[in-house]
Amino acid sequence: MNLELGTVAAAGSPTPGPGAGQVGTGQAGAGLAGAGQAGAGARDLRVEGVSYRYGGGRHPGVEAVDNVDFTIGHGALGVLVGPSGCGKSTLLRLAAGLIEPTQGRITFGAATPAEMRKQRRVGFAFQDPSLLSWRSVRRNVELPFDLANLPTDRAWIDELLAIVGLADWADRRPRQLSGGMRQRVSLARALATKPDLLLLDEPFGALDEITRGELNFELLRVLSATKTTCLLVTHSVDEAALLADKIVVLSNRPCAVKLTYEVTTPRAGRAESRDTLEFLEHCRAVRAALAA
Repeated sequence: MNLELGTVAAAGSPTPGPGAGQVGTGQAGAGLAGAGQAGAGARDLRVEGVSYRYGGGRHPGVEAVDNVDFTIGHGALGVLVGPSGCGKSTLLRLAAGLIEPTQGRITFGAATPAEMRKQRRVGFAFQDPSLLSWRSVRRNVELPFDLANLPTDRAWIDELLAIVGLADWADRRPRQLSGGMRQRVSLARALATKPDLLLLDEPFGALDEITRGELNFELLRVLSATKTTCLLVTHSVDEAALLADKIVVLSNRPCAVKLTYEVTTPRAGRAESRDTLEFLEHCRAVRAALAA
């Protein structure tokens, strides 16, 4: 089967298009089965012609990102896949408003990343959960409210702890938790202020395969419950195919988009899809793009 680099849609749902396990061309952002679709377009994450160069001045600088374009629909989960050091984390920092593009723009609806961050509409979680050892699980999740001098929404914290399965562990300290549980605390903390956009930089990369698989499905469940748009970085092709509504395959540095690939398998059916030809086709298409 020939793979055309560009935007493709992977079938496997009642969405009109190619049959299960096939790859077909399509428009980016279309047919995101299982993702939040209400108000589509008005609150999409749009990355348009974005480039970024580190350094400069008397030094030549380093081109990290080169003319990147993609769109993640409202409520959808987008995954960035690419070689180590290609610029995936730089794209997350740009989306978070921590740095500004050298060229192009990023918007979430009508807001810029800097505006989103000031309004506390962006959540960020890393591979290292970075919990405060002297605080309980609950107090770690409440930390964003304390840092912003805002009153704690205790009802939401209770609900959030229940969503991530930590309600019975709310008064424990991080040292009393497993690695997977600490990562759940980090995820809950990132969602504490009810962000519209969640940015995840290899959040499960340091976990064993069993725990990582459990948290993959936990993440899908949490995002479906909160209707949060998410952009996640991973080096795992299997993880990308399992989690993503849209996969963005990036080249070596400076990173450019080699492929955008839409997975229309409904989220509710992802657990059962891993042993199917459809899932293997998703992985094959992404690996082919990485190798091209």
